[in-house]
Amino acid sequence: MSASITLVVLMAVMYGAGVYVMLEKSLTRILIGFLLVGNATNLLIFIMSGRAGDSPIVDGSSADTVDPIPQVLMLTAIVINFGVTAFILALIYRSWWLSNLGDEGDDVAADEDEDEAMEIDQAGVFHASLEDDDAAVRTILDEGSDLGDDDTAFASAGEEPSEGDRDVMR
Repeated sequence: MSASITLVVLMAVMYGAGVYVMLEKSLTRILIGFLLVGNATNLLIFIMSGRAGDSPIVDGSSADTVDPIPQVLMLTAIVINFGVTAFILALIYRSWWLSNLGDEGDDVAADEDEDEAMEIDQAGVFHASLEDDDAAVRTILDEGSDLGDDDTAFASAGEEPSEGDRDVMR
């Protein structure tokens, strides 16, 4: 087996450029570097796969049949490269979004009225304020000091546990 020196040099240049660009602080350059390294990896697998030949799916085994493992490895590398690229693109979009909001960050206030205990979002779902949530959590923690006995949780709620609930508690 002999590999083309052009492909080997191209693969080495792609690895070198990809690693160099990935060392930058910009997420866009990190994305470009990751794409270069991913394509260099596919080129490496292609170079190492060997000679061309017949398709691996044949009725009989012949000497000209190609090994299917490098093809599977290349497809897997492409899928992984695509997934990580989508993740980095999401990070780039999120950092762009946060940098354009300035001091507000994620706290985009829909309603300036702090006196309302319940707010309605666009889907019509009620949300309690943070103070109400904190008070409810404190109440539950104060009342539920005996966490070992599951029947006390039902007794404090004024219910009797059913057989299905008792099976789950066991």
